[in-house]
Amino acid sequence: MSKQRRSNLSKPPTASSEEGLRPTGIEGVSVSGEPEIAKAATRVIAIVYDGMLILALLFLVGTVLTVLGTMMTMETGVTSDQAQTLPAWYRNLVLTPAFIVTLIGFYGLFWRRAGQTLGMQTWRLKTVDSQGQLLTWSKTVKRILAACVVPVICGMIGYAFHNSRSAMLFSAFFGLMFNYLFCLFNRGGLAVHDMLSGTVTLKMPKIHHEGLFKSLRKKK
Repeated sequence: MSKQRRSNLSKPPTASSEEGLRPTGIEGVSVSGEPEIAKAATRVIAIVYDGMLILALLFLVGTVLTVLGTMMTMETGVTSDQAQTLPAWYRNLVLTPAFIVTLIGFYGLFWRRAGQTLGMQTWRLKTVDSQGQLLTWSKTVKRILAACVVPVICGMIGYAFHNSRSAMLFSAFFGLMFNYLFCLFNRGGLAVHDMLSGTVTLKMPKIHHEGLFKSLRKKK
């Protein structure tokens, strides 16, 4: 064996040569040291983390808008203690859209810039499209709407059978959990909204996990 051949074999693989060895699609992501499809249990735990942040954010938005709405709709001469509840038009045209925008904005900003929320960062989860790229705004909205399909259907069925808000909420929660339980029966490990939106949530290995704040800084 010549000296030149020995030196070539001793050289470490370059970034370009490694790129060719890595799986490019969702198939094969189980290769050691590579991202793999996130397990359902890990994703649910991350949602619980994010859920607490979202509830706090929605509470803040709701409080501010409720105060503003009370000031705008309160009759002259009526004190704040005597003020009636906000009118239906304000709740439907202001509060509800504000909550929806807040929810989309929360996930959209994090997924667009880093592919992960604060809760997902804890468990090294990252959401990308089928090509491995960060989500666009349209993909983000599509994914959120896809995640709502089963819960909304289940909520409507629960309300139709029991005609109560508690039954509707319980059924909607069951539908949300079904999204992730579906991972256990799907060969690719994808949730319902993954399949409907053409996205996937990966479990990143430590060696490839930059972390949320580092990713956000790189985007600036």
